[in-house]
Amino acid sequence: MKNQLVIVLDFGGQYNQLIARRVRECGVYCEVKPYTTPLDELKARNPIGIIFTGGPNSVYLENAPKVDPEIFTWGVPILGICYGCQLMAQTLGGEVTAAQEDSAREYGKTHTYYDISCRIFKGLPAEGISWMSHGDYMAKVPEGFALTAHTDACPNVAIADEARGFYGVQYHPEVNHTENGVKMIRNFLYEVCGAKGDWSMQDYCQTAVAQIREKVGNGKVLLALSGGVDSSVAAALLAEAVGDQLTCVFVDHGLMRKNEGDEVEAAFSKWKFHFVRVDAEARFLGKLAGVSEPEKKRKIIGEEFIRVFEEEAKKIGRVDFLVQGTIYPDVIESGAGDAEVIKSHHNVGGLPDYVDFKEIIEPLRLLFKDEVRQLGRELGLPEYLVMRQPFPGPGLAIRIIGEITKEKADLLRDADAIFREEIANAGLEYSINQYFAVLTDTRSVGVMGDGRTYDYTLALRGVTTTDFMTADWARIPYEVLDKVSVRIVNEVKGINRIVYDITSKPPATIEWE
Repeated sequence: MKNQLVIVLDFGGQYNQLIARRVRECGVYCEVKPYTTPLDELKARNPIGIIFTGGPNSVYLENAPKVDPEIFTWGVPILGICYGCQLMAQTLGGEVTAAQEDSAREYGKTHTYYDISCRIFKGLPAEGISWMSHGDYMAKVPEGFALTAHTDACPNVAIADEARGFYGVQYHPEVNHTENGVKMIRNFLYEVCGAKGDWSMQDYCQTAVAQIREKVGNGKVLLALSGGVDSSVAAALLAEAVGDQLTCVFVDHGLMRKNEGDEVEAAFSKWKFHFVRVDAEARFLGKLAGVSEPEKKRKIIGEEFIRVFEEEAKKIGRVDFLVQGTIYPDVIESGAGDAEVIKSHHNVGGLPDYVDFKEIIEPLRLLFKDEVRQLGRELGLPEYLVMRQPFPGPGLAIRIIGEITKEKADLLRDADAIFREEIANAGLEYSINQYFAVLTDTRSVGVMGDGRTYDYTLALRGVTTTDFMTADWARIPYEVLDKVSVRIVNEVKGINRIVYDITSKPPATIEWE
């Protein structure tokens, strides 16, 4: 059975893929398309609803992203969020201007009052906190629209033309900071669009397996297996789809966590597919020698991974497809459409121009991390693999600030292992979504055994998150941090100072590079 579809039109805002995550969280399948997608293509998909995302532009500027007004004639419900709300207003005859007073500009948590007779606020409290991020103002609301929410500073926080199914909100319901925000999106989907909730991870799994079988046919498949959650789930999915046509290649680039190479081999070497471990430490460290710029590190690692896989493919014989465990946050942060490149992921923006495979398959490309874990459970993966700590493909290369050497990698491995061990000892390994150590390129003076030291500063990082698009720094108890600090300084020679990163995402990213 074909699923109902909601299309999210992307205007380049930072939370856009999170909107898609929320829609799917509500049991409705959706796809994100750039705002430049031809209308005929969108209409042919027969969506039950459309969501305009936020974006960094002002709708009244000449080169601002626009939408063809014909989209408002289809009879399909539309929800505009932030920029999307203002775009709807401007296109349908309203007027949007730069806020003339500071009070009309709203950022962050804002007390908001809702008209609960409006369908998207049905059954919700009449007031609450919303997350604002706008410096423009709807000076004139289009004809046929009613004001359905306001704040003390702004009278038109939300607008609605319920007869046509058009809704606009100037805040971000998709972020956790907005109280009942997901329920508002759910009301749009079920109360306005008539959603049936016919999408689930089980359905996604079945569809993905069928699509992979159709694409691969009798071809051979090579999968880049890192041992992390994403590539492990991709391996299980491919094993289900094509069985022994799959060869999983684990490239040990010398930048793994302590003992991780042996753990990966032990976990996967007995699976019902071909498993190959390649010792490439000297090769990768040689390529990275003298390189300190983060983007260059990622590009080098991305290209070298591909070259290793190509060589292994030639040993196996004809291989048609390369599979990667790329997930949605990788794609988003590497830049797409009008979105800004935050950092290139080695398996997305880090790929070389030429790749010697018929095609690259990325079966998890549209899934967020928590959805990947759900898929892993659906495929029967053990919980220790499903809940494995996220680890970037470039490995410790992007957790060593500055030039990379084997000595630095060994130093970081030992320190990181202590940090992870003490987090587990404290019973915090499942309440902190990602935690790791970073070896900075800063050295400072210390005193050990009445002697002067001049050693590295190590940074500890821990975050809590549901989707890895936004994250808050983890409140690790002081006594745990104290134990970690004492152990590292005493047990790892070359580190004499420990700091803890208390920056959320945004403005920071989870990884340092």
